[in-house]
Amino acid sequence: MALLERVSTLVRANLNDLIDKAEDPEKMIKQVILDMQNQLLQVKTQVAIAIADQHLLAKKQKENEEKVSEWTRKAELAVSKKEDDLARAALHRVESYREMSANFSQQVGDQKAQVENLKTALRKLEQKLDEAHAKADLLIAQHRRARAVGKAHDARASIGDGSKSAAFDRMKRKVAHNEAVSQAKSELGADDVEDRLTAIEKEDRIEQLLAEMKSKHA
Repeated sequence: MALLERVSTLVRANLNDLIDKAEDPEKMIKQVILDMQNQLLQVKTQVAIAIADQHLLAKKQKENEEKVSEWTRKAELAVSKKEDDLARAALHRVESYREMSANFSQQVGDQKAQVENLKTALRKLEQKLDEAHAKADLLIAQHRRARAVGKAHDARASIGDGSKSAAFDRMKRKVAHNEAVSQAKSELGADDVEDRLTAIEKEDRIEQLLAEMKSKHA
């Protein structure tokens, strides 16, 4: 039956493999547990129904066996009364009820086997569900650690990336260049002051020389 096939699939499922293949391990294990709980409820319901059917079939078998005994007595009574036709009719009933009793007996046997299969599936599923509950926190913690280690590795790889180092070197060179330019501008500014002072001193000398020449001519 389809239910037993689904239960068998869940029981055979390897929780570690399921979670390893999942994009979201926490979501996956919660879904697996939810599926198991739903299937467990269905199996319990089917077990109850199967047991009820078994009891019903056993009751029908017993009723037919009682009918066999009842009509056997009637046949014997008819024989004792020398009513052969009635005896034959009663014996026909006996054979009919005996055949029905045998059929119900076969169905009871089949039903017992079905009940046992369901009970076995139920026990295995309960065991698997207990295992899932026990492993849930552990598996989730393991995958969280693995994810954290992966992120740390990626971060280290990113820091050690040659492109990052090259960019850092370029930035250092740019800063050094800007500092050199600023220094040059500062020096150029100082040179301009000196040039202006030199020019003033030169003008003073020229004016002095001019004054001396005028004094001589006077």
